Amino acid sequence: MNRIEEKMAALKGKNEKAFITYMTAGLPDMEGTKALIKAQEEAGTDVLELGIPFSDPVADGPVIQQASYKAICQGVTLKKIFSMMEQIRLEGVKIPIIFMMYSNTIFHYGVKAFVKKCKEAGVDGLIVPDLPFEEQKELQDAIDKEEGAILIQLVSPVSGKRIPMILEKAKGFVYCVSSMGVTGQEAGFHREIVKYLESVKALSPIPVMMGFGIRTPKDIVPMKHIIDGAIVGSHFIRLLEQNHYNTKAAADYCKSFKKGMQNL
Repeated sequence: MNRIEEKMAALKGKNEKAFITYMTAGLPDMEGTKALIKAQEEAGTDVLELGIPFSDPVADGPVIQQASYKAICQGVTLKKIFSMMEQIRLEGVKIPIIFMMYSNTIFHYGVKAFVKKCKEAGVDGLIVPDLPFEEQKELQDAIDKEEGAILIQLVSPVSGKRIPMILEKAKGFVYCVSSMGVTGQEAGFHREIVKYLESVKALSPIPVMMGFGIRTPKDIVPMKHIIDGAIVGSHFIRLLEQNHYNTKAAADYCKSFKKGMQNL
């Protein structure tokens, strides 16, 4: 098992739900990113998604798009992010970290070289929103060979009959997109959200996480009996910006959300 699977198993053993955050790599700068990762780990965040800045992020709404644009303008590159990852692992950071990114970045780097570098740098998982299941073979083959990072699968309210196929060999957890659209839609969940999540849960051999539009633990009350955890992205990015990337503000939010989620 890698760090994601170990964390999921530990949470299941404690009957706790997972709290997962998303932040853009390179903001406010590379050292600031390192400090925020460490603060979240200390605050009890279970898994961290690190967004790799990209010019055309098709799954992301305005908040994350703007964060990516800012990071790119500051000169953030995949090479620099890998270097930062190597540093934090050497400095003792253990929290599972997932790269959320787009396929062009992987193919430009070279699929085999990219997967190998992920393993060397301590990247635990990959989420690639624009890479459909039917087009994952090259990347999945490289991952299987390296036995490093795992590819996290996404499903949506319209995945329907494709869900069993997508989940058959899925690892880590399944990322359930809560709405039809981009990130940051402020709890505008799909009208059939509960039925959809129940169908995924019934088929999934791994934990079920819900993301897109979540701000507070109260947002997940209607589906608390179904999901195994929640992912907060755009709202967390806004919080970081509003607090000038203050590590205490980030940690306080993570502690509060984690505690609130367990008390639902």
